Amino acid sequence: MLIDIGANLSSQRFDGDIAEVLQHAKNANLEKIVITGTSIAESQAAIDLCTTHTADFPDMLYATAGIHPHSADQFDPQSTSISLRRLAAHPSVVAIGETGLDFFRNLAAPDIQQRSFEAHLELAIDLVMPLFLHERNAATRQLEILKAHRDQFHSAVIHCFTSDRKTLYKYLDLDLHIGITGWVCDERRGLDLQKIIADIPLNRLMVETDSPYLLPRNMAFSPKNNRNEPAFLPWVVAGIAAHRAESEAQIIAQTGATARQFFRI
Repeated sequence: MLIDIGANLSSQRFDGDIAEVLQHAKNANLEKIVITGTSIAESQAAIDLCTTHTADFPDMLYATAGIHPHSADQFDPQSTSISLRRLAAHPSVVAIGETGLDFFRNLAAPDIQQRSFEAHLELAIDLVMPLFLHERNAATRQLEILKAHRDQFHSAVIHCFTSDRKTLYKYLDLDLHIGITGWVCDERRGLDLQKIIADIPLNRLMVETDSPYLLPRNMAFSPKNNRNEPAFLPWVVAGIAAHRAESEAQIIAQTGATARQFFRI
């Protein structure tokens, strides 16, 4: 069964039809979905979705708790850490994040991003929870920080990996997992990723949609609202399988097993 390790289901783009979106995912043989928390409010919203829909979709929905680097200026060393710890205590929360560094847009100053990132690391270490990581144009500094803490944190996944082979190998050398999205299905932007997707050990690979973003461009149809959703995860798997030796069925089986073990779900 398929596991989507990163879906932004608390996005306003899912307002009004989230139950239908979840049913679509179930119909597409998705077993579990991890809803991404990107701020205190969005992390709480992710938890609320898990709670609200547990009766109709038992054991399907989980969440992460964290502050995206774009929102790192919301991080307060005292109050935010307390809030994140409270959120992480909820049984639906299976990872700390989304956290990391983004020097591409720098919507928050780099030093503020780093303080937030290191606080998330410390929380994950203290709670013995996996990390759900973001990184864009910041691999050098992010790797330095991760190396400094690698003997302390349990596990981490680089979500929505889109970088180069050198960076990939450095993350793998730290024994991290790699999350792949519909970026690999893009015949324009995804060409470089397609060339290195086979370099990821199968037991280090996980799959995600990053819904509502990154709609797979290899789909046989295009939704009218141009919105990605977890039900489209099979197209991500197909995009990966097109550049690896394993079959789609093998990728689904192993990435699902890896995600269950990684998130303890």
